[in-house]
Amino acid sequence: MSKQQQIEARLQDRFKPTHLEVVNESHMHNVPPGSESHFKVTLVSEQFDGQMLIKRHRAVNQAMAELMDQIHALALHTMTPEEWFAKGGQAPESPPCLGGGKEN
Repeated sequence: MSKQQQIEARLQDRFKPTHLEVVNESHMHNVPPGSESHFKVTLVSEQFDGQMLIKRHRAVNQAMAELMDQIHALALHTMTPEEWFAKGGQAPESPPCLGGGKEN
């Protein structure tokens, strides 16, 4: 099972999301082809109702604790269903890589 699939399974099991998208963005960074080191997670769950952003992120990090030593970067976009719909069902785009000697 790929790291992306492991992330998806853990988050699906823990948060029962309304929407879950896990994107491997490793190709945007200075890593070998086929790497699974940089991920963007968009997680929409009713469990986030009334929670501050830091508490949401801590819950995600806790759910993924066993995988975190294998992941270099994890961009989290955690929302309630109401927040998700207010944003038009869109997560922000990831910025381009600025480090690591990535050649454009």
